Amino acid sequence: MIEQIQRLLGYPELIHGISTRQGGVSVPPHATLNLGFSRPDDPSAVLANRRRFADRVGFRLDDVILAGQVHGTTVAVVGELQRGRGAIDRETTLPPADGLVTNQPGLVLWANFADCTPLLFFDPVAQAVGVAHAGWQGTVNNIAQVMISTMQAQFGSEPANILVAIGPAIGPCCYEVDQPVIGAVEQAFAEHTSQVLLRQLGKQRPHFDLWAANAHWLEQAGIQPANLIRMNMCTACHHDRFFSHRHERGATGRFAAVIGLREVHHAV
Repeated sequence: MIEQIQRLLGYPELIHGISTRQGGVSVPPHATLNLGFSRPDDPSAVLANRRRFADRVGFRLDDVILAGQVHGTTVAVVGELQRGRGAIDRETTLPPADGLVTNQPGLVLWANFADCTPLLFFDPVAQAVGVAHAGWQGTVNNIAQVMISTMQAQFGSEPANILVAIGPAIGPCCYEVDQPVIGAVEQAFAEHTSQVLLRQLGKQRPHFDLWAANAHWLEQAGIQPANLIRMNMCTACHHDRFFSHRHERGATGRFAAVIGLREVHHAV
């Protein structure tokens, strides 16, 4: 039901997890752990799935915050006032923001995916966290940099201290692209285009490497290579494990990536 990132398990104050598609109650084509209310699935099944995932990772669904995802680069700084928004229904979801950051313990930031790249951010020094949804548009327009800049401005984060996990997404093995993606990538990455837009033998169209593209931006923003955690797991190749919009031609569910800081309860 969940994937956890070994490197992040060493921080007891951190809550994090990435769901798989297994262990829920939704029926095909959303079988079985669909966590997205945006899909034409039974809302009661989605809510049951969310409760299962929250229980498994170890947080309360009431503490979750979700925003609308529109493939943009808006990053929202959230706190107590946003607690619970979007957690149990779609109507209370925050206005569109493809990135969320907080330094408030007890909140869990949540974003949904089905081929786009989950980015999880953790600053163990400033004690701040973030999650970003980076599809090709968010990647090309550098939501990674916006996340880092926001954490610097809001929490005093130093990029050299931030750990970033690049989660399961459609890999360069499967993400064949054409215009307008090719043109956007060439414009954004300039002389680095060949590192992220791969020409494969026998393939007419290039393949976009979302993992390498986001890693490039993160390193440009000051993230240390040793602090980049790459899961290198392709959602299309592993469509039995994760939902994949490309492999399933849009008729599929959504998996989630979550991150938060635990509340510290001091003894009286």
